[in-house]
Amino acid sequence: MKQLTDITTLEDIKLLVDTFYSKVQKDKFIGPIFNEKIGNRWPEHLEKMYRFWQTILLEEHTYSGSPFPPHKQLPVAKEHFERWMEIFIETTDSLFVGPLAEEAKLRAMNMAEMFNYKIEYFRNVEKN
Repeated sequence: MKQLTDITTLEDIKLLVDTFYSKVQKDKFIGPIFNEKIGNRWPEHLEKMYRFWQTILLEEHTYSGSPFPPHKQLPVAKEHFERWMEIFIETTDSLFVGPLAEEAKLRAMNMAEMFNYKIEYFRNVEKN
């Protein structure tokens, strides 16, 4: 069994992102939402995710933009974010161990909570 190491390179980020999103695409609960929204633009989405996590975890600033707006109209609720997080933690733990792996999980959790909160907020604002 391979000794797990921490996330240290762009190759590690690509492994995490590719493994995670291949699980997401096949997931019965959240897969259809992602696949419908992204369609045939997966390569472009994954590329963006590499840059996003490279910027956050390796402090190599390759991502610019705002991550939230593309997600604003998604038909998701708290349980979708919980499933997303479950897959993210499971994927990270199966591939890496160390401070940056922990940081990745913490950042993902904060993002999931913020996205969920903002989506709910926008939904309520648009209703009223």
